[in-house]
Amino acid sequence: MQSGCIVGILNRVAIAAVGYVLLISALPILAAQSDSPKIIRISPTSGPEGSRIEITGRNLQNASAVLFGSTISVFKVQSADDLIVLVPHKVSTATITVVTPQGRAASPVAFVVANDPRIPDEVSYKAGYVSPTPPPTDFHSALLWGIAIADPRVPGYEFAQVEITWTQLSCRIDGKDVILNDDSGNVRGGLYRREPWFGTDQHEPMPLAYYRPKYDRPKNDQPNPAVVLRVGQRPDRVWHFWSASPRAALPPGQLEGCTVRARVRILPGALLQMGMDYWRSPTVLYGPGGNNHEAGASNWYFPSGEWQEAIFTDVGGPQF
Repeated sequence: MQSGCIVGILNRVAIAAVGYVLLISALPILAAQSDSPKIIRISPTSGPEGSRIEITGRNLQNASAVLFGSTISVFKVQSADDLIVLVPHKVSTATITVVTPQGRAASPVAFVVANDPRIPDEVSYKAGYVSPTPPPTDFHSALLWGIAIADPRVPGYEFAQVEITWTQLSCRIDGKDVILNDDSGNVRGGLYRREPWFGTDQHEPMPLAYYRPKYDRPKNDQPNPAVVLRVGQRPDRVWHFWSASPRAALPPGQLEGCTVRARVRILPGALLQMGMDYWRSPTVLYGPGGNNHEAGASNWYFPSGEWQEAIFTDVGGPQF
């Protein structure tokens, strides 16, 4: 065989061998690319804080974080092609990013945050939420609370008020609901700085008025007295109240969560939000040492000519 033919054959073998090596070396890259997450769509594409968003895509099963801009959100993986995320608080319109060990994927469109325009801009939590973090194991007490404010944008807000006939806190222990506080016609609380929102713990005494409504209960039942928060008289303050009875101890057993209820009537120009905190003990004081753990807050309640029940619960955790 001529030497030129031998060289040609060897060159072809060498090229084939190099090509094989290149193909083998490229396989991990191709595999990594095939495992990379991808967001195909989000639904809905607009809503308020706390909204439930479904993210559809590929390779989402190993998600370690979901970001709105740079803000971490609470999420739940449904499958490799689907996960649910809750819009975090205090965020603005932003792209959603899913983070996995194989890479990152950005949403094809930004999620537009559009909060209820009836809620003033300075309000901290513009929609209800449940904390994804359970209370520490050494926390053995709970306290319901409420926030009432006036909306100065509403004509006649000077006469805005919230009337409360009763408040109740119950907690689910070992599958059974146990009532810890049940108060009629009274609350405790104070007037806190509104701008910035709860900018300091310093507060003023909260003025209270009382009366007995005629139609809070059925006609054959004795109506409860009502405590009145005349929020229109101090629109520059947050009327922050809590139960009239002392902070309650949690019964022993497996805690599944607690529920707050309040029977209220909200007059034009006023808004109300309910929530609760877990506490280290029934007597520990508020302070910088982390003695309380916020369980969450309800959606805002708006004026109505009728009595209504304002509710917050963290039973079951965040609702996906």
